[in-house]
Amino acid sequence: METNQKRKPWINWAIFLITVVVVFVLGMLSSTISERRVETEYVYKPKVQISEWEPRNELWGKNFPAEYDSYVKTSESNFKSKYNGNAMIDMLEVDPRLVVLWAGYGFSKDYNQGRGHYYAIDDMRNTLRVGAPGITESEPMPATCWTCKSPDVPRLMNKVGITEFYTGKWSKWGAEIVNPIGCADCHDNETMDLRISRPALIEAFERQGKDITKATHQEMRSLVCAQCHVEYYFNKQLPGKEGVPYLTFPWDKGMNVEDMIAYYDEMDFSDWTHKISKAPMLKAQHPGYETWITGTHAKRGVTCADCHMPYMSESGQKFTDHHMQSPLNNIANSCQVCHRESEEDLKSFVYDKMDKVIDQRDKLEIMLVRAHAEAGAAWENGASEKQMEAILQNIRHAQFRWDYAAASHGAAFHNSLEILRVISTGMEDAQEARVELAVLLTNLGATYPVPYPEIETKAQAQKYIGLPMDQLKDEKQQFLDKIVPAWIKEAHERESKMEVKY
Repeated sequence: METNQKRKPWINWAIFLITVVVVFVLGMLSSTISERRVETEYVYKPKVQISEWEPRNELWGKNFPAEYDSYVKTSESNFKSKYNGNAMIDMLEVDPRLVVLWAGYGFSKDYNQGRGHYYAIDDMRNTLRVGAPGITESEPMPATCWTCKSPDVPRLMNKVGITEFYTGKWSKWGAEIVNPIGCADCHDNETMDLRISRPALIEAFERQGKDITKATHQEMRSLVCAQCHVEYYFNKQLPGKEGVPYLTFPWDKGMNVEDMIAYYDEMDFSDWTHKISKAPMLKAQHPGYETWITGTHAKRGVTCADCHMPYMSESGQKFTDHHMQSPLNNIANSCQVCHRESEEDLKSFVYDKMDKVIDQRDKLEIMLVRAHAEAGAAWENGASEKQMEAILQNIRHAQFRWDYAAASHGAAFHNSLEILRVISTGMEDAQEARVELAVLLTNLGATYPVPYPEIETKAQAQKYIGLPMDQLKDEKQQFLDKIVPAWIKEAHERESKMEVKY
């Protein structure tokens, strides 16, 4: 009887092991509950009350320190890939042909690769493209140019009105717009939900018969980027707003390059008249959203944020990395979440695609430099406007296609097939213009072929198009030394009076 009542040894070990497992699981559950409590307190018990359209990123950072700390890393400038990176690069020095392509336009004076969002205000003030207000009479850029640079923009739009914000020169808001791109540009102050803070994107959707408020959270992870990383222009012909450079997206006919060209041609719009060829030119901005949306990643539901702002985890808290940067500087958290290849293999794949696109883009660029020079020679030899009309239209279309491919940052990777198609059609337009110019120059008795300009350096190219660079730089430095400090002082005084509730 006693023998039957005794437990077998394996039963004792089984009970012991089960007890260990139960204790371990309960411990993990307790730890998880504690972590969730910490996260709940972090989200729902803010240290600072954020008011609507609060522009100061550091205040948002008091409630969301992990996100803010990662955002501050957009100030870094230590990454360089094969094509660009986050350091400032003088693109006109790298590629002097750009000076000729933009002759007569501000970009021929100064065009640096954009640094991180942290520098949006500094880079705007420093560029030669905006002139030297307060020092000279020359101030070419309107207030609309501030639109994508700062969370102070939606604050002002809601304070003074959208049309009033766009009215006047850019220096009008010099002392008001001081906080670089940040939290209020993309987030609701109460719910932290993603939101659209700029009217142009909402208006573009409305004209297409779409309701942007119906967008899913995943779609919003790209749409907040599409507020700025798109093609746009300043429309001065809107009814009731005539003369006001109202920021508008040219999507009414569609979102590919042909649709945009048709849109601009129909309204007879041009950004500037080329100084050499006299062609009515279009300047593409940065159509990243339009080129991404038909690419491989977009078709698979991958958003801008998935690659450029991947999720991170610290101290048990999952959050979005706000160090908006090239995925090539964060391959483990971006690319390798889906792709299992090594870092070197992934980089090689990216560069191979980009090499092919940029090789063809450079060829189109050279064709365009020649076309502008040849058109200039035609004018010098007595060509008439009627003889030049079709030629200039082809130059206009070819350069917009080139610029669409060049300005859509990352599109050589995001959508290489579409960009190669755009470049190839640009080559067709440029070649047609050059063939017609060859015939015209011969008929005019002009020397042909027209010599390619000596533009091996940025300085040579700027001299070729007649830019007084020493004077422009001197005026800009005076502006930075005299006017900007007063703006900053006024802004600090205003913000020191803004109420903050703890």
